[in-house]
Amino acid sequence: MSVLHPDLLTTEAEGAIPVRFVGPEGAVDAAFGGWAETNGFKGKAGQLLVAPDGQGGIAAVLVGAGERFDPMSARALPARLPPGLYRLEAEPEEARRAALAFLLGAYVFDRYKARPDRDRVRLVAPEGLDIEATQRIAAACALAREMIDTPAADMGPLQIETIAREIAAASGASLSVTTGDALLEENYPAVHAVGRAAAPHRAPRVIEIGWNLDRADLPLVALVGKGVVFDSGGLDIKPAAGMRNMKKDMGGSAHALALGRLVMQAGLPVRLVVLVAAVENAISADAFRPGDILNSRKGLTIEIGNTDAEGRLILADILTRAGEHSPDLTLDFATLTGAARVALGPELPPLYTDDEALAADLLDAGRAVVDPLWRMPLWPGYRASIDSELADVRNDSAGWAQAGSVTAALFLQKFAPTTGAWAHMDIFAWNPRARPGWPEGGEAQAMRACFEMLKRRFAPR
Repeated sequence: MSVLHPDLLTTEAEGAIPVRFVGPEGAVDAAFGGWAETNGFKGKAGQLLVAPDGQGGIAAVLVGAGERFDPMSARALPARLPPGLYRLEAEPEEARRAALAFLLGAYVFDRYKARPDRDRVRLVAPEGLDIEATQRIAAACALAREMIDTPAADMGPLQIETIAREIAAASGASLSVTTGDALLEENYPAVHAVGRAAAPHRAPRVIEIGWNLDRADLPLVALVGKGVVFDSGGLDIKPAAGMRNMKKDMGGSAHALALGRLVMQAGLPVRLVVLVAAVENAISADAFRPGDILNSRKGLTIEIGNTDAEGRLILADILTRAGEHSPDLTLDFATLTGAARVALGPELPPLYTDDEALAADLLDAGRAVVDPLWRMPLWPGYRASIDSELADVRNDSAGWAQAGSVTAALFLQKFAPTTGAWAHMDIFAWNPRARPGWPEGGEAQAMRACFEMLKRRFAPR
């Protein structure tokens, strides 16, 4: 799957064109002052000005830093600069953070386009940059984005399994897969129910990666991902507009797998379990129905109020499985609710946890790497909204509660491991607004924040 071009970052600086970040109050040297004034360059965020060298080449590039420099603004550079080799002129720490942003902005999904390789913008690695570690982070984000961008016809449960196998094999990790009717034998009844209507070659499955599991002296981290490869809504079928981008409903699995690969590549001193349920929420005579009551791995019964609330059903089984490992920390990723977008929009994923230390660590890590999260409450007053008169819990909350992202998180909390801290990220995994560095399509959200938090907790500097 996705790899970044290895020469996007280089240590060879000869002939590199300087890129200068200039704020509204920043000085532009005399060589470019007149050119900047003529072209209305005032250092505003989003401004970019190419200064000629008088011989048909480029002398420098001026980039507006705005009132406060945002290293993520460097994501736009690969799309806005002419092909060539560039070097960043900024404070060392700012330059290193901008270099990662540059790599994130270099992602292009052109798998289905017939065109020759493009000339690329390349960057001189700033002083002190750990090139290999930076490339690994960017490659993990690219992997998640490419999985999300790939149409459902080419990114089914089997393809997710294949990617998981490649990740496990590369790090010497174990891998087990339970598929189709074997899910009933192995006690994953909710996963089976959601995925059983799909075509046989797209049968549902639970994928589990284990790494360092023989090291009982190390803390155990569980990463859990929702992998609904396409969500029709089931018998409660979505309208056409609501179905258009449902290839992205496996975004949680892409995040869990990519983050798991990062943890293993970095050699963090942890035991690791990655759990993904890969299913297609299809429609057939065998599809699960509104009013059905499903069993779950935990033994709790679930009344189905809406077949379009399927992600929490598969997560119920694999969160329960994660708990059987007695993890010290569990992180789950899921494109779970439209209500999360109503609350916070597409760029700010909600974070749910009842562990104060974990919440503080994740929020602080997100700020540090410019990968924001916003903590939302596991509000106990809404727990009654998922009570059922016929079963232990219902998958659609009562209308009076209204807060759909909160009630979905409360549902997951019933199945989350209790041996350590747990956090749930209700990600969107998508850029709905195309702009340089952020093309419309798959996006990695909360993953860099989680990796930074894991590094700080388990591999302190």
